[in-house]
Amino acid sequence: MQIIELFKRLIESKSETPDDGGLLDFIENYLDGFSAKRIDIEDTKNLFIYKKFSEGEHLCFAGHVDVVPAGEGWDTNPYELVEKDGYLYGRGTQDMKSGVAAFVQAVSEVKDFNGTLSILLTSDEEGEATYGTIKVLEYLKETSFLPDAVVVAEPTCEKKFGDAIKVGRRGSINGYITLKGKQGHAAYPEKAINPIHNIAGVLGNMAGINIDEGDEFFSPSKFVVTDIRSGMQVTNVTPNELKMMFNVRNTTLTTQKEVREFVHQNLKEFDYELKLTQGSYPFRTNTDTKLVKNIDLAIEETTGLKPKHSTAGGTSDARFVAGFGIDVIEFGVKNDTIHAVNERTTAYEVESLYKVFKRLIQIWE
Repeated sequence: MQIIELFKRLIESKSETPDDGGLLDFIENYLDGFSAKRIDIEDTKNLFIYKKFSEGEHLCFAGHVDVVPAGEGWDTNPYELVEKDGYLYGRGTQDMKSGVAAFVQAVSEVKDFNGTLSILLTSDEEGEATYGTIKVLEYLKETSFLPDAVVVAEPTCEKKFGDAIKVGRRGSINGYITLKGKQGHAAYPEKAINPIHNIAGVLGNMAGINIDEGDEFFSPSKFVVTDIRSGMQVTNVTPNELKMMFNVRNTTLTTQKEVREFVHQNLKEFDYELKLTQGSYPFRTNTDTKLVKNIDLAIEETTGLKPKHSTAGGTSDARFVAGFGIDVIEFGVKNDTIHAVNERTTAYEVESLYKVFKRLIQIWE
């Protein structure tokens, strides 16, 4: 089965999170001669499959077979790979069945390698990710089999295939503020404490403001207000409290401590409560590592482009890999239609991604 045929087979499986659509069994059978470990927890299915060719480093390709729901309004069947006007349409064509097809095909063709090659796949990356990649990594740590380097095949390119890899990601801090007031009659504002008026006086110093200025790898950690609500939907009662939610995609320069200090600096004159949670932590792989240098070389030899090293975007399972002290990068096709209606890629990108991964394996020493 060639790369586009394999890609077609993956797209045809309706593997909406956390359903794997039978793909993990299919891939396990596809990689004949590899040893497989299934780590299925509750409704999440995970596969770790590997082959030790010789003593040497352990290179792993990682990703997810699950996709977000297709939604309404498609021009084609989202669970059929349809070629139209030079594009290949289908749910998961960019995120990220193209990446899975590329590394599965590349690994399946390897006859010799200086070390161990493996693939880590989950069916729950688009969901909560509680029992997905993190659980496989915990198992690998317990069995002393963690990889030395990991390539996550998330879509990373921006304008042209090969123009960007991810060498890190920002973290994500969620904030919940309750600003206290004193309910009263709108006709007697002097007898009340209006939290809406209070937040209005300081919101300009908070909303959209950078907590840090970033650095050569990360854009600034920005305070982004996502929800404000207060009152009883009447015109003659001032509210007793106001609730505001925010998110900070934080760099390595900002932690929860700096966020707390930023909020307090602006709200210290008021009675307020603040709760913070963190969905992910920032990380960056050193660009001098063997992994980054080799993927750069493989991309340049395949496409003629020298990729930029980016940390933009949301979160991915690479955050779990980095948490175990493993060098990790992300590289895949363009990401301009991920999660959208009429998600699409091109045969050129899928075939080129396969060639990049094949070349990476060849030059790994």
